Amino acid sequence: MAHDMTVDAAHAHEEHHESPVVFGFWLYLMTDCLIFGTLFAVFAVMRNQFAGGPTGKELFDLTGVGIETAILLLSSITYGFAMICAHQTKLGAMRAWLVITFLLGAGFLFMEIREFSHMVAEGNGPDRSAFLSSFFTLVGTHGLHVTCGMLWMAVLMVQSTGKTVLSERMMNKLTCLSLFWHFLDIVWICVFTFVYLMSVI
Repeated sequence: MAHDMTVDAAHAHEEHHESPVVFGFWLYLMTDCLIFGTLFAVFAVMRNQFAGGPTGKELFDLTGVGIETAILLLSSITYGFAMICAHQTKLGAMRAWLVITFLLGAGFLFMEIREFSHMVAEGNGPDRSAFLSSFFTLVGTHGLHVTCGMLWMAVLMVQSTGKTVLSERMMNKLTCLSLFWHFLDIVWICVFTFVYLMSVI
């Protein structure tokens, strides 16, 4: 009986100690929501300020952007599989799913950079119009977040190498990255709908 109470107290202390980590990360995501909300608001104001330059309908290729979207959404699913394996202590499978997620993120970034470089090469860089300035800032900020997420993912893969059991601290790191990665998916769906789709329609 006394042993059970001691174990329960230890678990309670552990939950009390670890839960603020994830809660604090939720607070960070709220600040990120404010950043992206501001960028979306700026784009909404500037979306018709072409300064004689090309419009979104003339610039955007929905097929390519659709593939980008599918890649990022698939990466969210593969990260979910990684978390399932982490909870089941299947660390080899977890790392494999993380590698797949990382590669999908790299594919997404490659397509985004290719789109940017193509637009700049044709003289449609961020200095061409207010519309393009707001576009590059919004989409580029999302791409920067994806890059940070991939670096974070690579660090966690290295830290988990050789381990047979994941500590609570490592699980918290994986959980926070999971929240971050899924958050980026939600933001991208808004980008796809509000920036690309509505500009072409």
